[in-house]
This record gives sequence, structure tokens and C-alpha cells, in this order.
Amino acid sequence: MPRIDRAAVPVLRGTGYPAEFDARSAGRLRQRLGEAGGLVDFGVNLMRLPPGQWSSQRHWHSHEDEFVYVLSGELVLVEEGGETPLRAGDCAAFPKASGNGHHLVNRSAAEAVYLEVGSRHPDDLTTCSDVDMQSANADGRFRHKDGRPYPGG
Repeated sequence: MPRIDRAAVPVLRGTGYPAEFDARSAGRLRQRLGEAGGLVDFGVNLMRLPPGQWSSQRHWHSHEDEFVYVLSGELVLVEEGGETPLRAGDCAAFPKASGNGHHLVNRSAAEAVYLEVGSRHPDDLTTCSDVDMQSANADGRFRHKDGRPYPGG
């Protein structure tokens, strides 16, 4: 049946980043709705971001387009060119291979809820703009930009 029982979709907390990069996003909540519906070519995630939290480290994708749509609350989109407020009904798109690192920050006093949509290209490499970290879809491990794995990765 195509209808997804959102209450049955696991809620994942945090990012799985190496410890030194995890605190800013440790309260982030993700439900992988597309995966729950059996989608394989692109992902759709319902995201909840508590006050003071980041969606991720600022990053860009080599082979994946990414799109966000704000359902409720207020977020600040931080990218190379500066900061842009996003409120319910606002959306943003991030073309693959742009080199324009981005993330969302909740600076408000209330939780923000948004949809995150992205392709799932097997060759994608996510590069963090401000920290020494990359991750490849091929294995999901976090590495230094020179290829050395992080401990436990």
C-alpha cells in the first residue's frame, strides 16, 4: 500500500558524525519516509530541528541534488554567500557539484520541521566546507579530506 504510516517510521537522532563534529546536530531528528515507502532513486526525510541545533555540518554533494521545504518554524540557511531566513512555505534547492556548502540552523525558540529531498547517487561524495570531513555514499564512512578514516569509521 502506498500510504506510509509515519508513526511506524523509526526516528533517528543525530548524524553519526565523528564525535568532534556531532554536538551541533545531536538533537536533530530524521524520519526516512522515502525509504519507508520503498523508494531507492531518491530520499525524502521528515526532519525536526530543535532550537539551537544545526541540520548538519555545512556541506555540498558531488553527485546529488538536494531540496528542502520548510513546513513549520524558522530556520537560517547558511551558505557561501551568507545567510537567508527560511520560514514555513519557503524552500531551497542545492544543485550537485556546486561547491556551495550549506546547512540549516535553528536560531528560534521553537522546533522547526522541514522536508529534505535528495537523489541517492551511489558515487556521491559529501564534502564539508568548514571542517576536515567527507563521506561517500559507497560506504557511508566519514573520512578526513585526505582519505584517512576517522577512528571507528
